[in-house]
Amino acid sequence: MQAITVQDREAGIAGLALSELPYPHAAENDVIVRVHAAGFTRGELGWPATWTDRTGRDRTPSVPGHELSGVVVELGYGTTGLTVGQRVFGLTDWARDGSLAEYTAVEARNLAPLPADVSHTQAAALPISGLTAWQGLFDHGRLTAGQTVLVHGAAGGVGSIAVQLARETGARVVATGRAADRETALELGAAAFVDLDADRLEDTGQVDVVFDVIGGDVLERSAALVRGGGTLVTITAPPTARPEDGRAVFFVVEPDRARLADLARRLRDGRLKALVGEVRPLAETPAAFAPGRHSRGKTIIRVAQAETGQAAR
Repeated sequence: MQAITVQDREAGIAGLALSELPYPHAAENDVIVRVHAAGFTRGELGWPATWTDRTGRDRTPSVPGHELSGVVVELGYGTTGLTVGQRVFGLTDWARDGSLAEYTAVEARNLAPLPADVSHTQAAALPISGLTAWQGLFDHGRLTAGQTVLVHGAAGGVGSIAVQLARETGARVVATGRAADRETALELGAAAFVDLDADRLEDTGQVDVVFDVIGGDVLERSAALVRGGGTLVTITAPPTARPEDGRAVFFVVEPDRARLADLARRLRDGRLKALVGEVRPLAETPAAFAPGRHSRGKTIIRVAQAETGQAAR
């Protein structure tokens, strides 16, 4: 099968290549998924789990990418809850080969059924972005109706979903980004927009929750904006600046089959929009990883060309 692999930690993006790999093995409680569409995180080549397994052993050449949508083609021993031929989407394990391949092995519990009227491209934009947005806002940020949330990077994959979920729950959303992101953020439901290149972040005023996906100086300056009892939530790094009378939370997204299914229903019913940016074929994945690219929404890699049928192993 064809897959994107990375073999040299020092080479970074230059080490990404389209390769031929053996068809994967389905371990106990696994399924093999024929991948139709996949997502990735540009920073994942710097993650330790990209290079080693859970015991610390080298696992190169490794396949990056941890979001997928596709069709189950094989069940491992003891696997229940899914069937061969079923459309699914979800997350691959951080320390195993990922989704940028024609086939991949995934723990069944990390996948959710995909409704027939939701495309694989849309679904592949949901797992990390959707779960991160939900967990950041509600599990860690404890956002409730009537509160105000500041969402950084509101036109990106995570931020765009966070804006919509926060608005639906009855919160007031202040969005940030670049000038070109303003219209998108307001259309998604933000009540106000802060241009991080031209406006003063400090003029935002006090908020109940800050949800950060940018890090750096923006994260550190945001701590002072959290009112008493509020929460600063980030996915970038543990913050060094903390709210004077509040909480600071750094977290890594966790799989959640039930929440994935809920997000898919929201997408199908029109209550949620997955903001898809570029859609590229598998062979163009290395270019899609390039740093400095600013794309509204999630970049998706199209792996399979058709909704049905199986390619040769």
